[in-house]
Amino acid sequence: MPHTPTAPVPDLSGRRAVLTGGSDGLGLALAGKLAAAGAEVVLPVRNVTKGEAAIAAIRRRTPGADVSLRALDLSSLDSVAALGRTLLAEDRPISVLVNNAGVMTPPERQTTADGFELQFGTNLGHVALVTHLLPLLRAGRARVTSQLSIAASRHGIRWDDLNWERGYHGMRAYSQSKIALGLFGLELARRSEDAGWGITSNLCHPGVAPTSLLAARPEVGRAEDTRDVRLIRALSARGFLVGTVESAHLPALHAATSSSARSGGFYGPKGLGHLSGPPAEQRLYRTLRNDDDARRMWDLSADLVGATR
Repeated sequence: MPHTPTAPVPDLSGRRAVLTGGSDGLGLALAGKLAAAGAEVVLPVRNVTKGEAAIAAIRRRTPGADVSLRALDLSSLDSVAALGRTLLAEDRPISVLVNNAGVMTPPERQTTADGFELQFGTNLGHVALVTHLLPLLRAGRARVTSQLSIAASRHGIRWDDLNWERGYHGMRAYSQSKIALGLFGLELARRSEDAGWGITSNLCHPGVAPTSLLAARPEVGRAEDTRDVRLIRALSARGFLVGTVESAHLPALHAATSSSARSGGFYGPKGLGHLSGPPAEQRLYRTLRNDDDARRMWDLSADLVGATR
């Protein structure tokens, strides 16, 4: 059986945490840890049935956990704006925001409600969410943690064809979407420091683990599990090289809650190849080191989502 590392979590009583993609997989594990630490956990979800099952699972482990659902479809900017209005109306400062939800490698190119390539557009949804919630994030002196992937270490931004209208390649488009989110997160850290917003923004990645991203997902055109996820499951079950769902959430947990996690930092598993193991800070991927790229992505993303720069 694989050994599961742990990560300490401070007392989060009285703090509001918002987590996308918290209804299954490593997002659900992360939501459970935040709730167990006393946070009021808000789970914006697209599928209410899955969301309700997630809340039930969290409360089985932590009776009385303060966890609730809100509606959100990150592939629709209208839906993101509606969530923003809802949370602003509730007027509760946000102490933790984890941009965790994602879509990985649809076999064929798909687009969001607003016409963006689905993977890139889903992470633009996170950009829009941050901009809508900025007053609450500033009020809560929030930690904003954006979940990347080891895929962000490869390829790059296709600046002249962000929506992959020419020659769609699922994995390259996925890499671009995660690089774009990482560049935005790093620029958020710089702008917060320069403007005195009080927001800490950092990045993380889960290593490799048998999550649902590569499993059968009819909604993205994948009728059965990929060969890759079957191999990852087999390796994970034997505790060989890759992690588990229970370990894969730990870098995000550390990045989002630890007093030692710094703004602009990047956190992932510290095992061989950063595929598994306990969380630790690591060097930014080459694709994330260009400050001009980060500023360019911030401005471009703000224009695409209709936000004020």
